[in-house]
This record gives sequence, C-alpha cells and structure tokens, in this order.
Amino acid sequence: MAASAQRSEVPPAPPARAARPRASAKGEQTRARLIAAARTLLAGEPGERFTTRNVAALSGVSHGMCHYHFQDRTDLVLAVVADIHPEWITPLEEAVSGPGTFAERAERVVGLLGRPEGAELSRLHSALHWHALNDSRVRVVLDAEYRRWRACFVALFQVLADERGGALDPRPLGLAVAAAVDGLAAMESLGADDGADGGAVPGDGGEPVLRTLIRTLAAGA
Repeated sequence: MAASAQRSEVPPAPPARAARPRASAKGEQTRARLIAAARTLLAGEPGERFTTRNVAALSGVSHGMCHYHFQDRTDLVLAVVADIHPEWITPLEEAVSGPGTFAERAERVVGLLGRPEGAELSRLHSALHWHALNDSRVRVVLDAEYRRWRACFVALFQVLADERGGALDPRPLGLAVAAAVDGLAAMESLGADDGADGGAVPGDGGEPVLRTLIRTLAAGA
C-alpha cells in the first residue's frame, strides 16, 4: 500500500509543448527560401556575385540566419545540388525502373531526354560545373550525382541482359549511351542562343540520334 501511495504521488510528466514543431516548420521554410534564392543567383547573370550575404538579401533573411542554416556558400551550392536532384535524376530513374520490356523502357528514356530542359536548370548545371572546378567539396558531390545519373543507363541495359539470359555486359553499353547524351547536350548548349534550352540532357533534336544509338547497341550486343 505504501509503495502504491508513493507511486500515486509522482507528478505526471508535463505535456509536450506544441511550439517546437512550429519552430521547426518555420526553420524549414527559411531554409527553403535561402535555397530558392541560391538557385536564382546561381542561374542568374555570370557577373552576379554568389555570396551568402547576397543570398540572404535576396531571400529577405538576415545574414546571421543564413549562416545558422548554411556554414558557407559551399553548403548553399551543395543544397542546390540536392534540390535539383528530383528534377533531372529522379525522373530518369523512374523511367528505367518502371514496368515494361527493354524496348518500352528505352522509349520512355528517349522521350524523357527529348523534352527540352528549362533555361534555369540548364544555367544551374553550368554554374555547378564551374563551382566543381573550383571547390573540391562540390566536385565530389556533383561527381556522385553524375555517377548515379550514368548508372540509370547501365540499369536500362541490365534489363536487356536479363531478357537475354545475362549473356551481355550492360556496363559498357550503358556508359556509351550516357557519354552520347552528354555529348549531345554539350553540342546543343554550345549552339544555343542566350536563354535557350540545353544542358544536362539533349533536346528534341537529339531524340532520333539517341533512339537510333540505343537500338543499334541493343541489336549488336
């Protein structure tokens, strides 16, 4: 009885305060605004200085709050790399991993890569490549993103290998297509006018070339 009485005298735990989730949500909103501003500056005119101070000013956030979320401008660049991942790598992964035969998946991939890339995303890719040349942290992360992007083409030809009982190596075939896509994108980017589409994927001009290449490699494998 005494032990029972003592337990009953223990005060109940205080209820969890609801303010913390609201503060966390506000912090996420602030972080999202900073990333959006970083995207705008990176995709802007080449003469615009990409600094944490300019990102903070554009987003309407104090410079100190910017450094609360991001240690330096490299952290901001890396956040942009992660932010654009769903816009160019995820759709390709989904096109390859979706249901269907090799031919059906290949056609989805060609159709996806044949869509013109937005001007902002194209300029972002160019800016990120520039930062990768001058910042080892950006280079490591961006290299990992491109390895994942190239792996999609290897996975595509793995489907063909499975259909044929594993009689072919999908890696050289997939990497050959990835290199061709890079080359087509570079050619279109060099030949494009200011503000035109181009960048990490070819536009509709490269679609017949890419389709023919995939079919030729598949037939000769």
